[in-house]
Amino acid sequence: MSDKSISTKEKLKMVGTATIATCLFKKGLKNQFIQGVRPLKKGKPTMVGEAYTLRYIPAREDLNPISVFRDPKHLQRVAVEECPAGAVLVIDSRKDARAASAGSILATRLMMRGVAGLVTDGGFRDSAEIADLEFSAYHHAPSAPTNLTLHQAIALNEPIACGDVAVFPGDILVGDDDGVMVIPSNLVDEVADECLQMTRYEEFVMEHIGKGKPVIGLYPLVDEKLKEEFENWNKNKNLDN
Repeated sequence: MSDKSISTKEKLKMVGTATIATCLFKKGLKNQFIQGVRPLKKGKPTMVGEAYTLRYIPAREDLNPISVFRDPKHLQRVAVEECPAGAVLVIDSRKDARAASAGSILATRLMMRGVAGLVTDGGFRDSAEIADLEFSAYHHAPSAPTNLTLHQAIALNEPIACGDVAVFPGDILVGDDDGVMVIPSNLVDEVADECLQMTRYEEFVMEHIGKGKPVIGLYPLVDEKLKEEFENWNKNKNLDN
């Protein structure tokens, strides 16, 4: 199967966040890794999806009683029902996990609607239940109190900050066991192509390192003989696929 027949999302599912971070660094983007956010459970398939955003501000008690959840237009509930299938719901919780950004009921609803994942720089309640879902979820830390005690949903699908990273609607999020990278939407196709090639080269490097070869000249690739060897290796790899 040729690279051209693989979709951008499929390519990104084949690469790691470390590779994406290096690729974006080469393009001058140094701050695309969401800080302090980790998967609730490791070992799940790589999460890839367009950002659909929800922003919280500090709760003001007179505007944020528990009765606001009865409002069908409450933005947290609207986000859960409107986040597109295949997208990732990203919540700006101001890096504050003292109250939950969401819980297992909302996470399950997102999963059943086909959403690709859920990311917050705050915390989730029912974190053990969310971890056991067939669904990707990333947060800073577990949290029991309802979000209403601390957070007030204020904006939907607008630019937000999440873990010190600017996230714009439509940006592509990629999450694995290391964390979550944010790829600007205008760069995603070229990043996916470059990262796939970088990943193949890293496989080539690991084969050599596993045989006891030194990294000098190999990583980074500056040895002309090794360059030729990699080109042949990569051609054979494509033929095998």
